[in-house]
Amino acid sequence: MIFRSSLAPLLWLLLVPVLLVAFCQKDTQATPPYSLEEARKVLAAIDKIEAETLQPWSGRPRSLTITESEFNSYIAYRIESEKEEIMKELRLKFFDENKIEGKIHIDLRGQDVPRFIRPEMDVYFSANLLINNGQAKVDIQELFLGDEPIKPFVLDLVIAISARLNNQEATSINDWYELPYGIKEIKTEKGKATFYY
Repeated sequence: MIFRSSLAPLLWLLLVPVLLVAFCQKDTQATPPYSLEEARKVLAAIDKIEAETLQPWSGRPRSLTITESEFNSYIAYRIESEKEEIMKELRLKFFDENKIEGKIHIDLRGQDVPRFIRPEMDVYFSANLLINNGQAKVDIQELFLGDEPIKPFVLDLVIAISARLNNQEATSINDWYELPYGIKEIKTEKGKATFYY
C-alpha cells in the first residue's frame, strides 16, 4: 500500500509532503484533536484510489475530493497512530489555484541536535503546490518562525536533522517528489483538494 508507507514521504509529496518538516516559536500543543470519522473517510478514499488504479481505465481522469478538515484529521491520525517523534502537528489550509498555507509543530526535545536549535518550534508558511509530469513541489512563498520571517534554507536544515535522526537520506524543500501511485494531478480550491487519478 503505497499511501500508507512512512508518514514523512507522504507529507512531503502532498505538501509535505506533500510534504515539509520545520520549526518555530515555542508551543507545547501536541497533535490537535481530530475527527476519527473524517480520518476514516480519507483512508476509504485512499483504498478507493488504490483499487481503481489497478483496474484498466481509458476514460477521462477520475477524481476524488477531500476537504481541508478531512485531510487535517487524516494527518493528525497518522501522526498519532505512528507515534511520530519529531513532527507533532501539520495543519494545512487549501486555497484556489493550488495555493496552500500551513503550520508545522516540531518537537526535538530529547533528540541529539545542535544547541542553537530550539527544542520546540512552530513554522508557518504559504506556498504554491506545483504539479508537473507526475511530480509535486512545494514552492515556498513565505516562511515564518513564529512571527519572524526566515529563509527557506532553514527548512533544509531541519529536514537534514530529521533525516539524520530517522536514518534516512536528506532531501531539500526545493526537490520535486513523485506523486503517490496512481495520482496524476492535484488541484486545490478554498477548503478542499481534488486528486485526479
